[in-house]
Amino acid sequence: MGIILSLVIGVLAGFLGGKIFSGSGNGLLVNLIVGVIGGFLGGWVFGLLGIGGNSLLWQLISATVGAILFLWILSLIKRK
Repeated sequence: MGIILSLVIGVLAGFLGGKIFSGSGNGLLVNLIVGVIGGFLGGWVFGLLGIGGNSLLWQLISATVGAILFLWILSLIKRK
């Protein structure tokens, strides 16, 4: 059940990150990839800041913030 829940959170985080950053989602597979990478990135950044939690809501927030950061980094790379 844990892996399925992680995938669902990844898809939601990727979708929310895409909506917040660019105003549109990117498709199920891209949202999943962005959300999973965002989950790692968000966990790492919030860990560096000493902020954390274990609830599902916190995991979704952390992954969404990470997804937004990841999409922002990708936009900087694409721009050049």
